[in-house]
Amino acid sequence: MNEPGTKIQRWTPVSSSFTSGFGLLIVALAFVPVVMGASIVQDLTTLLILVLMAVMWNALAGYGGLVSVGQQAYIGLGAYATVWFALQGVNPYWGMVLATVFCALVSVPLSFIVLRFRGAQFAIGTWVVAEAIGIYVSFDNQLGAGTGTSLSQLDSYASTTREHITYWLTLGMTAFFVLLVFALLRSRLGASLQAIRDDEEAAASVGVSVLGGKRILFILASAGCGAAGAMTVANILFIEPTSIFSVNYSAFMIFMVLVGGLGTFEGPIIGAIILYFIQKQFGNDGTWYLIGLGSSAIVFALLFPRGLWGMLEERTGLRFMPVGYRVKRSASPHEAGP
Repeated sequence: MNEPGTKIQRWTPVSSSFTSGFGLLIVALAFVPVVMGASIVQDLTTLLILVLMAVMWNALAGYGGLVSVGQQAYIGLGAYATVWFALQGVNPYWGMVLATVFCALVSVPLSFIVLRFRGAQFAIGTWVVAEAIGIYVSFDNQLGAGTGTSLSQLDSYASTTREHITYWLTLGMTAFFVLLVFALLRSRLGASLQAIRDDEEAAASVGVSVLGGKRILFILASAGCGAAGAMTVANILFIEPTSIFSVNYSAFMIFMVLVGGLGTFEGPIIGAIILYFIQKQFGNDGTWYLIGLGSSAIVFALLFPRGLWGMLEERTGLRFMPVGYRVKRSASPHEAGP
């Protein structure tokens, strides 16, 4: 029950307006291929993939306390599963959807292994799993072994048609998983997950299913990263094991979430936009580019531990997306005006 003089509030005029605006933005983005050129469509496809990866990693670490450095396992699996389904005669775009489901299914038995670990052990365990899957794929001659393979089935589409369909599917996948995380955080399970992140033992003592909650997040993040991998192969057409299973993907995800704001809904999206522009400007600088990203992430972790969006929320008190609750103090009869 609420204390006298207070009320629990989730929706505010600001969050209502921002949520409506977010929905309108998704609708507006659907018309980009109609009014924009091919280069903008491909750039936005890349940005949407980054947003999807950031939101999935934040769901794991920001809301479940599961710091993974092995999500590239599902990015690679999603890409290679798309190619495999296409080789079996499945339409490549339907293959991307099936690859997403496949990654979710693969993550179920893996969750019974890696979720036994905590902290650094979990991070190392996920990385080992990613390396093992990458090595296994590199021995599969049907998928090009170590030299890589291409999604040549998309050559049957005209270049413009392929770019447009890939963009729309990427937008749909990203919107679906972002809204799924939004719905999850607004549910009772979402509150339980944040309790698990803050203190597993305390959460368990009040009846929260710690392992069950973690498993749901793990499967969700695996499916989302699998979708990101499927979209990646459709966007660049050629993949090979060492790049698509590279730990750099985890580094990018960690950077986006740390810079944007760990444990915030909007932060990873902001971080993805920042990384996108950094890649556009400095992506060809090789090792120095990666060193710069790592150094920037360290600086943000030390000086802005809540990230840019977290800092903004802390200083202004604004909550743009209604994924939590706030206690609002009502004016007492003595404080109220005539």
